[in-house]
Amino acid sequence: MAKKKTVGIGIIGCGNISQAYFNGAKTFEVLKIISCADINMDAARAKAEENECKAETVKELLANKDVDLVINLTVPAVHAEISLAALNSGKHVHSEKPLAISLRDGQTILELAKKKGLLVGCAPDTFMGAGLQTCRKIIDDGWIGRVVGGTAFLMSRGPESWHPNPFFFYQTGAGPMFDMGPYYITALVHLLGPVKTVTAITSRAFEKRTATCKEHFGKQIPVDVPTHYSGVLEFHSGAVITVTISFDVHRHGHSPIELYGTEGSLKVPDPNTFGGPVEIFTSAAGEWKTQTLSHPYAENMRSIGAADMAYAILGKRKHRTSGELAYHVLEVMHAFEKSSNARKQVEIKFRPDRPAALPLGLIHGRLDP
Repeated sequence: MAKKKTVGIGIIGCGNISQAYFNGAKTFEVLKIISCADINMDAARAKAEENECKAETVKELLANKDVDLVINLTVPAVHAEISLAALNSGKHVHSEKPLAISLRDGQTILELAKKKGLLVGCAPDTFMGAGLQTCRKIIDDGWIGRVVGGTAFLMSRGPESWHPNPFFFYQTGAGPMFDMGPYYITALVHLLGPVKTVTAITSRAFEKRTATCKEHFGKQIPVDVPTHYSGVLEFHSGAVITVTISFDVHRHGHSPIELYGTEGSLKVPDPNTFGGPVEIFTSAAGEWKTQTLSHPYAENMRSIGAADMAYAILGKRKHRTSGELAYHVLEVMHAFEKSSNARKQVEIKFRPDRPAALPLGLIHGRLDP
């Protein structure tokens, strides 16, 4: 029997982010789009027509024998429910972030996948893009020496001025940490390895916020979660990184991520993007210099994590956007509020492997040489 060369994917959730995943999936020869599903069948049919695949109900998609891998793009509140249903249907699953809302649900997902012999992956996969892979090479090659410190800042006034449905951003499982924190924490773990401890303070500027988007202009939004997180991450590598994730800031002048090493400093691009710029300072140069990106995939490449999982399915190697990595990030995010409430340092219990760097010289549309 000929060795299988593609993995059939089904996309559950046909909302705003879905087309980026469809586009990314079409880039990689290892992925074959089979079908899509949504609780709103009109949305599923529209995406199916646009992307030349089949529209199905969630139940039909999970029963479809041609679907090997489910990409779960549902809202955070049902990430765990859909991922568990996919696993119970014998499908591998790659989920939008976060892996789950609760640590218990995250553990259940990992345990079921192990029991079934299936793979679990989770966004963000932006760290596999050209920008963060270039930063990884700079660090691994010792250009800035050993990283001893750094900063990470995501600060804005929140999404209620532009998002068509801003209410869920202020409910349990969202807020700035669970919405945007995964990008920053995952990027840091990719660059530095796993987190050892978290020490943090959280706060909430407003009990209610006013929507100014055209769809809900003037409506009040109850705020059920912290909206400002500030803390210090201690990594097993010895690096100490100051992190602020907030929806309470009008404007700031900080780089998204800066890392400070014994031999120089590195400005890391926005981890919610795939490209650059990447800047490095060394004493020899005496100034910040923009670096040429060493890796491909600088454009929006959602589904790159699912493609990497497909290679793992076919080639029996580890995938980079693993469920273990996502669970570690989930534990770190929960630790901010846990530390703030207890007024003490929190030790992170789960310690995943640092994801492997991508090789140089990849052909566009492939992730293995």
